[in-house]
Formats: sequence, structure tokens, C-alpha cells
Amino acid sequence: KQILVLGLDGAGKTSVLHSLATNRVKRSVAPTEGFNAVCINTEESQMEFLEIGGSESLRSYWKMYLPKVLLLVYVVDSADHARLPVAKQLLHQLIQNNSTLPVVVLANKQDLKGAFCITDIHDALALSDIGDKRKMFLIGTHVAEDGSEISTSMRDAKELIAQLILETQ
Repeated sequence: KQILVLGLDGAGKTSVLHSLATNRVKRSVAPTEGFNAVCINTEESQMEFLEIGGSESLRSYWKMYLPKVLLLVYVVDSADHARLPVAKQLLHQLIQNNSTLPVVVLANKQDLKGAFCITDIHDALALSDIGDKRKMFLIGTHVAEDGSEISTSMRDAKELIAQLILETQ
């Protein structure tokens, strides 16, 4: 029941995962060097998230884990305009050989000044080119101040992921 969490370094994968797991905000500033596994229990299921760091040296491992997962959560930094083309290229490479894997794209850091809105992220990642056969979702998220409760968008993302996992079992 594993869920793979990928995205470029600095996109906010670890902060998103922590928020999903605890329903509280804890911003992580240290990049993930390697792997980060988190188990999240909901009323219906237990979900195991595996985050792989997004630095260039770790991206070669991404593909190895894809065949073993039920769902891909791809996190992008909405305010990092310069690196969106790289994020797009990597996402398309990842899923080109797997036409049925459901994908949830989290357009993270929506609270930052200059962040692209959802439609701009959709276009920048060319999500309409990914195909109609797969379940694909795009949610704008942000991780607010430390210690506060998670945003409604994060809660929605968590519910969606739990629902997709139930459907794929």
C-alpha cells in the first residue's frame, strides 16, 4: 500500500508529509538526503508514504520504486518558476511507461508571493498531455506557520489520497 512522494529538492515534500501525518504544520528546512518513510493511519486504511529526496543525485532512484506503488504524489514549488520546466520533464519521464498509475500533483507553496495559480501550474507541467486513462489530480497546497493546524487544501489532499488508495486495493 505504498505511496511514492517525489518532486524537486526544495518543493516541500517533507513538510507536506509531516502535515499529512500529524495534521499540524512543521516546516522542514533540511533537504532529505535519501529516503523518508511515513505511515499515516486514517479510519479506513493505513497508508505508507515513501519520500525520495529530489536532489539530482537521488533522482535516478525514483524509477526503481514506481512499479511497487499504488499512487504517485508529485510535489512542485509553485513559486519556483525557473525550475518548473525541469519538474515537468521529470514527471513526464516518470509516468510515460505506466499509463494507469494515479497521480496527485500538489502545487505547493501557494501562499508565497509570486506563486503560480493552479491553471498556470497545469499548463507549465503540461498535465493535459499526460492522457485520459489515468486518474490525475492537481491541488494547490501550502504549509502555514509552524504549530498551526493544516490548511483545508492539505486536508482535502489527504482525503483524496486515502480515497484513491481504497479504490486501487
